[in-house]
Amino acid sequence: MTVWDGIAEFVAVVEAESFSAAAQRLGVSTSHVSRRIAALEASLGIRLLARSTRKVRMTDAGAEYYRRCSELVAGLEEANQAVIGESTEIVGRIRVTAAGAFAEQYVAPVLADFARLHPKVSIEMDFTSRTVDLIEEGFDFAVRYGVLEDSSLIVRKLANRQIMACASPEYLQQQGTPAEPEELRDHACLISNSKRWRFQYPDGLRNISVSGPWSSNNGSALAAAAVRALGIVYLPRVNLAAELDSGRLVPILEDYWDKERNTWIVYPHRRHLPLRVKKAIDFLLDALATAPDKKHSRGC
Repeated sequence: MTVWDGIAEFVAVVEAESFSAAAQRLGVSTSHVSRRIAALEASLGIRLLARSTRKVRMTDAGAEYYRRCSELVAGLEEANQAVIGESTEIVGRIRVTAAGAFAEQYVAPVLADFARLHPKVSIEMDFTSRTVDLIEEGFDFAVRYGVLEDSSLIVRKLANRQIMACASPEYLQQQGTPAEPEELRDHACLISNSKRWRFQYPDGLRNISVSGPWSSNNGSALAAAAVRALGIVYLPRVNLAAELDSGRLVPILEDYWDKERNTWIVYPHRRHLPLRVKKAIDFLLDALATAPDKKHSRGC
């Protein structure tokens, strides 16, 4: 048994989540995949996969082995591509984590177009507002908004999305319109992911601590609360577009909006990025770079 025997089959089963799907992807029989992985496990002296009638999952050792082997397979894919050129058909699964209206309205359709162009690629999009460990949870890349803290990730700017402070005419009539962000401490503010809102003053950025009667990790829920005069909201325009266009919300504090908020593509620092992932990232960047300016300059 050579050092590579069974590795491609193991990686394929993990990514396809079944032996039969992996066999179809590799163009071999299911029994062939099963034999190769069994031989690999026997050679290593450990179980990599826990099998049941409904699902295949990795053991703890299998998860660590997959993390290391997926890098090797990605490197081999890259080497093959360098030799045989760009005409090779790309295959495999791409796992993406994202959140918010921008990802729903723009990122998902672009990735659907990519999947249509590459029928042997499968894409799994997971929408969650929590912070995801890309390596531990097996995601290829994430679409994230705002200020990034994890410096271990590769970061590429996808779009600029200006954040906006808004309130309903009814709220402003009842409570008054703040003249500058410091006055928000005396107003009801509708909280998303943070109770500290960042504004651009002439002398630099300032974080303002806010509080209020309504909080949610969903932009639509926050916009609905703002329309009902519960308080002031501070979100990207994509979450507020319909309400702004109808006049149910009006912008405030325009001179202080944070103009440095961006949407990013982030992915683990890998020596070899799988070709399918690289192609998908480049496709996203190209598609949104050529989109109408209003999708970027107005924060959609």
